[in-house]
Amino acid sequence: MTSSSPDAGAQDARGGIPSHIWPIAIVVILGMIMSVLDTTIVNVALQDLSVELKAPLDQIQWVVTGYMLALAAVIPITGWAATRYSARKLYITSLVLFTLGSLLCGLAWSSGSLIAFRVLQGVGGGMLAPIGQMILVKAAGPRNLPRIMSAIGVPIILAPVFGPTLGGLLIEHAGWEWIFFINLPVGVVAVAAAVKLLPADSGNPAAGRLDVPGLLLVATGLVGVTYGLAESGEAGTLIAARVLVPLAVGLVLIALFILRALRIERPLLDVRLFANKAFAAASLTTFCLGAALFGAMILMPLYFQTVRGEDAVHTGLLLIPQGVGAAFAMALSGRATERWGGGLTALLGGVITIVGTIPFVLIGGETSFVLLSAAMVFRGFGIGMSMMPSMTAAFAVLRPDQVNHATPQLNVVQRVGGSIGTAILSVALQSKLQDAGPGATPDALADAFGSTYVIVLVVTLVALLPTLLLAVVERRARAAHAERPVPPEARIEFEAESFA
Repeated sequence: MTSSSPDAGAQDARGGIPSHIWPIAIVVILGMIMSVLDTTIVNVALQDLSVELKAPLDQIQWVVTGYMLALAAVIPITGWAATRYSARKLYITSLVLFTLGSLLCGLAWSSGSLIAFRVLQGVGGGMLAPIGQMILVKAAGPRNLPRIMSAIGVPIILAPVFGPTLGGLLIEHAGWEWIFFINLPVGVVAVAAAVKLLPADSGNPAAGRLDVPGLLLVATGLVGVTYGLAESGEAGTLIAARVLVPLAVGLVLIALFILRALRIERPLLDVRLFANKAFAAASLTTFCLGAALFGAMILMPLYFQTVRGEDAVHTGLLLIPQGVGAAFAMALSGRATERWGGGLTALLGGVITIVGTIPFVLIGGETSFVLLSAAMVFRGFGIGMSMMPSMTAAFAVLRPDQVNHATPQLNVVQRVGGSIGTAILSVALQSKLQDAGPGATPDALADAFGSTYVIVLVVTLVALLPTLLLAVVERRARAAHAERPVPPEARIEFEAESFA
């Protein structure tokens, strides 16, 4: 990997990021905002879509489910495709597919056409995050990796929070079509910027032929797991046949893929990367934090709407303090990762998240909005300090040629972790609300949310264990690195002085 220029290095010494990296980061962030935002912006429009397209709600639900399944299915192929055909070309193609899908969704004339176009949109959106991360990791270099990873974490954390608010505003003032049309100007700008600003790279025919059997196994397996977990919320349980059957089939297919990947020379995804203790610990941390943090994001919006009677727009405004806390943490997490490592930074973030979660365990029907806002700032700060440092730690131990294999695997790990956390908390909350009964008082409903937040506390505590393991592994790796230095161009590793 090429080293940074002297000027860039001077900027690093002052605590900044070289100017040539920011345009690349902005292009990647634009794509990620569109992709992540569309996972939630449509949720508030389902009732309107059902009425406007004259379709039952259970059929319209596939507008959300189809997008999620397409996201999951396409991620595994991104590593091979980026190596074979160039990451730049693939990223631009993904932007075009997503923007075209958005246009067609806004022009949809029936529920069937809308679902089909959402799948097309999901195919483009599913490639944006992993391909964008590949481009940034290679462009950033060792010095800038922690800070640039913290920058791209902003859309991952903030977009799901503000998606329902934006969706509510568009539905109220413009119509359901505009929850899709709003992507068009952003998409056009992103495509033009990507063509002009992304660094040129070339495909590598040595990547070999696509492992089609492996792709079918892992893509179908991920679709099964994602669908099964998504069904748990509607079923109200994790042990219904509609949940267990696709989940079991998906897990079996993924296990078969892993066995195949260990036997063949050029697997679709190099699962042997998990033999690296640091990468395995960072991946486990990413999985557990995904379950603890993303799963809990569904609770506070539901509390404001169910207990306090707020609409989607006001709910989004009430969630702003969490976004402020997360954004502030993102500004600090890069430097913290450079100084202490990803594991220790994520551990600190997890502890802060726990402190910020305790008030929600004690939440009532009339709890002060000031207290809730302060707790959300704390919780947002903890989330911002913990999520991206763990992924940064995973990338930090890789050779440049391993990045394209690692990125889709980390995205899958984070997505599956988030889906599991969401499923567990959705089922728990639904059960508690049913126990409260119809016509329950605001305090009784709030107790249901408080009991569910106890699970959030437990899951977050469990997530601290792999962050502690990651911190230990990183500490040992730094000690070994100090004893036997590795040339900086040979590995994407933090330099020794970053940890001084």
